[in-house]
Amino acid sequence: MSGFLWFTAGMLTLVGGAELVVRGASHVATRLGVSPMVIGLTIVSIGTSAPELAIGITAARHGNGALAVGNIAGTNVFNLLFILSLSAVIRPLSLRVQLFRLELPMIVLSAGLMLGLGLDGNLSRADGFVMLMGGITYMIGLYYFTRVAASATTKKEYREEYGPQAVKWSRKALSFNVAMLLGGITLSVIGANWLVDGATALARAFGVSEAIIGLTIVALGTSAPELVTTLISTLRNDRDVAIGNLLGSSIFNIMVILALTCLLVPGGLPVERDLMLFDVPLMALVAFGAVPIFLTGHRVSRLEGGTGVTLFITYMVWLTCFRA
Repeated sequence: MSGFLWFTAGMLTLVGGAELVVRGASHVATRLGVSPMVIGLTIVSIGTSAPELAIGITAARHGNGALAVGNIAGTNVFNLLFILSLSAVIRPLSLRVQLFRLELPMIVLSAGLMLGLGLDGNLSRADGFVMLMGGITYMIGLYYFTRVAASATTKKEYREEYGPQAVKWSRKALSFNVAMLLGGITLSVIGANWLVDGATALARAFGVSEAIIGLTIVALGTSAPELVTTLISTLRNDRDVAIGNLLGSSIFNIMVILALTCLLVPGGLPVERDLMLFDVPLMALVAFGAVPIFLTGHRVSRLEGGTGVTLFITYMVWLTCFRA
């Protein structure tokens, strides 16, 4: 019972902290004159991945590397196989050209890197450096996209979502937003510690590995912000921003979050054999499978979305009934 309480408290604190990070960072960036497109595609994507970073570093330092790796794999499967598919079930998803120029190739590359680098059973600091270089390249590409290649429609949507490019500077307002950002980071760290302790206790109580906990309840919990944002934007039929952030978060999870975790933990992250046999290859397969689906008419149909949701539910049932 105590493990469940710590886990729940940690999850709520972590999600609340991530929301404060996104709001604080977005407002600070806006007041400093940063483009709304840059805010949407970078700061928000990184902010929604903050729980994964806090959990990854905390779990790795506690000797629970499998929880960190499992959380990244599980979160990306949930983002791409369930959230995106559920959005298409509600309303068929039309994809803009820019997704094929940057996000789609980077999703495939990041998943392939994680799979290839983890085959030896360890994600070392050198592996983390390679992934981080890919992440930096991705962010440079994002900057070019926001400055040059974005369509007028997409720019308008980002301005509506994140406000005007420049806001009148106020020391009081800026101080408040910086305090919000710092408070969010603090809550994320505290929540991550509680969540990892609770998840570890739950794993021991039920006799399952930390990797299974990371793949299931931790991954689903840390993806809650992406799920809510995508569903709301889908119902409003205004989801270019949400889908872009969903895909961007999946890339950041590997190329930045997992990379930083590897770099900050001595010896890197051990990767359990079962993770490399089943879960990481599944994550890569989902990313690779997105290519023909996305390219077929530049849309995701209700049938394709329903298939994705069914596959995800089947995967969860298999994890809980046969792997646990």
